[in-house]
Amino acid sequence: MTQSDIVQKVWNYCNVLRDDGVSYGDYLEQLTYLLFLKMAYEYSKPPYNRESIIPKGLDWESLKSKEGSELEAHYIKILQELGKKSGLLGLIFRKAQNKIQDPAKLKRLILLIDKENWVGMDIDVKGEIYEGLLQKYAEDTKSGAGQYFTPRPLIKAIIEVMKPAPNMTICDPACGTGGFLIAAYEYITKHYPLDKEQKEFLKNKAFKGWEIVDNTARLCAMNLYLHGIGGENSVPVIVQDALSSDPGERFDMVLTNPPFGKKSSITITNEEGKEDKGELIYKRDDFWVTTSNKQLNFIQHVKTILKQGGKAAIIVPDNVLFERGSAEILRRKMLEKFDLHTILRLPTGIFYASGVKTNVLFFDKKRSVTRKLWIYDLRTNLRFTLKKKPITFSVFNDFISSFKADDIVNRVESERFRSFAYDDLLKREHVNLDITWVNKDKKLSQSESPQVLVNEIVEELERVLEIFKKLKNAK
Repeated sequence: MTQSDIVQKVWNYCNVLRDDGVSYGDYLEQLTYLLFLKMAYEYSKPPYNRESIIPKGLDWESLKSKEGSELEAHYIKILQELGKKSGLLGLIFRKAQNKIQDPAKLKRLILLIDKENWVGMDIDVKGEIYEGLLQKYAEDTKSGAGQYFTPRPLIKAIIEVMKPAPNMTICDPACGTGGFLIAAYEYITKHYPLDKEQKEFLKNKAFKGWEIVDNTARLCAMNLYLHGIGGENSVPVIVQDALSSDPGERFDMVLTNPPFGKKSSITITNEEGKEDKGELIYKRDDFWVTTSNKQLNFIQHVKTILKQGGKAAIIVPDNVLFERGSAEILRRKMLEKFDLHTILRLPTGIFYASGVKTNVLFFDKKRSVTRKLWIYDLRTNLRFTLKKKPITFSVFNDFISSFKADDIVNRVESERFRSFAYDDLLKREHVNLDITWVNKDKKLSQSESPQVLVNEIVEELERVLEIFKKLKNAK
């Protein structure tokens, strides 16, 4: 079978299960469990002949021999028993449940997976199948999974300017389904000839992610595994709130898109402390400000876990650039203590959280030499939607070339790219970094024609309707 044949086959069966009430998320979970069992079985056979980490009687062969209610009961037993194990096995099967209530459909899925030699596939093929399903899962507005999915063209553009390299340690403290970590892995393998030690380091030691949601962490673990990251005894994903404590580890590079939403039920206090008024409080002596704003806390967390001289890229909403109070203090600290060298203002319509206005902050953990902040405006006069006009990698070409990752001191200003002296920024009222200068077109461009705008409104209304349907069904 060709790569596209396999992808289409997996997709088609996903749709069959959806018709039976199994969501993309539930389907992906079951696919994750069964794929892992099948691959463990394949590795135990020639030419690999590895000792299987799956206990006999809970393995792939034991599933194949059963049908009907006996199959369903045995599958449930497998999930429960493997969820008690340690390492990657325990992570993937952690709190696992059977969501396919029809044993006949479970059998069909087992037969579908059994026909293919998954271990023998190229890593890119396995990864593409899984990434395609994750993309569809994110597009399914009823699932709410889009909050864990960063647009892949944006991730690729960030990786292109961050330039990860061999022997770097790379972290995403809000890793979702692992997009940043996988893109960094693919960049390194594509741009560098790696020796045996470098390959081993890249697979088992280079990457670390934190994810607070069990199901998302499971999808991430399998996604990384299918792309060649991690192994039986190497677990690159930690299921935990990254903000709960300083992990003690320091990384060469941090790439992350923290969850949107200003408020959290958790307040994180700095060394000054705060009176406990009944809310859940994390004590972080390494933080500059006390706040329940998740974005501000993630910025503070990132500045902690970076090695001295390390590089970070973090996606944040606009309010981080202009709000007063804790946000203002944080902006001032970043300009005084770090090299906040670039802000990329992103267009709207590229995230599944509708209407959100975001930016990418690029900073290094060192004092700025140039004392300049460069802002690239990729928002003014640019419009995108998730379905009718999705953003593509080519949109970022000028930003990537203007960024001059290897020669930042010799950047050149352009219509969309300007520099601002730190001294001037610190004098701005409330250290406001929400800066625009590109003139908005007085006439509607082709992309803003009435028909395009109507299509965008219809798309948004359909998305909102799906949300209301979900709320209605939840009652």
